[in-house]
Amino acid sequence: MPPQSLMFRIRAALKTISLPEGGDLVGTGRVRDISVSPAGVAKADLKLDDLPPQLANDLAARAKTSIEAVDGVARAVIIGGPPPPQMSGGHANALGLTNKKQAAIAADAETLRDVTRIIAVASGKGGVGKSTITLNLALAAAARGLKVGLIDADIYGPSLPTLLGLNGVKPDFREGRLQPLMAHGLATMSIGYLVEEQKAVAWRGPMVMGASRQLFNDVDWGTLDLMLIDTPPGTGDVHLTLGQMTRNGRPLLDGTVIVSTPQELALADVRRGAAFFRKVDVPILGVIENMAYLAQADGSKLHLFGDGGARRAAQDLEAPFLGEIPILPDLRARCDAGTPVDYSLEDDEIADSFRKVFDILLTD
Repeated sequence: MPPQSLMFRIRAALKTISLPEGGDLVGTGRVRDISVSPAGVAKADLKLDDLPPQLANDLAARAKTSIEAVDGVARAVIIGGPPPPQMSGGHANALGLTNKKQAAIAADAETLRDVTRIIAVASGKGGVGKSTITLNLALAAAARGLKVGLIDADIYGPSLPTLLGLNGVKPDFREGRLQPLMAHGLATMSIGYLVEEQKAVAWRGPMVMGASRQLFNDVDWGTLDLMLIDTPPGTGDVHLTLGQMTRNGRPLLDGTVIVSTPQELALADVRRGAAFFRKVDVPILGVIENMAYLAQADGSKLHLFGDGGARRAAQDLEAPFLGEIPILPDLRARCDAGTPVDYSLEDDEIADSFRKVFDILLTD
């Protein structure tokens, strides 16, 4: 289904939701933005924060139900609802953990002191496959014998539970800390493990920043060689939080990897994202071009989104180009099914593609 057609259908579904004072969500200007990822995750940014909380929650729930009824939508995420009820820990304890001492937002991430290297994976624009890239880089690293942690820091639209087939699985809470869920050799944590799958997360900035810090400070990460962070699209509260946090008295992040598709629309946001990370003194470790081409039966390459755009952007940014990932239909199917690639297989096309990229990243 053409993406534009799907967007129209989502907008039409939202238009059926009426407001008590008259009109509908679309006609009253309460739909600020709609986006759909290649995996069919639809995000709707609604202006509901000026409404009574009960009404806003009801509208957000109805919007989610209506969007998910649209053919072609796998899951809906509603952004911009009312502020959540005040939890006992406030902004510092957005996840509502019971250990108040650990819930405080620490200046230094104590639980990460035994993590050798921390890298954020970012994209200036949504829908470029950043979450898929992050997971597979982590799997490639684990296959190289590294102890790897993976944080899904997309508070509004967490993907990790689906990618790993862990929907509905909850982490344990022992001795005042959350325990990472182990999957495919990775220590993982996601806001998606902690909230109901169908519940809309409608938090303002301070709550988002508090929850982001807790994914680091209140999780028992132990000793790791590498931690990868799947960040939300764009540059916002989560990215600012990562740029401000420290560990062992130094910046939290050792660098960032930027993911983009080849077309100019995505590349413009890549440049803005790179400018942000440089502004907060986070090194750009490289650029990955995703969905670079579709391999044809005769061996030729069909460049659906343009040819080499991310490579040129990397040159403009004076950043390493880490490689390109082609459009791999089997990868999409595995992600939807929650069955990641087996990186112990030496002749797997998907594994080979990510191993090459990771090895370049590790060398740099």
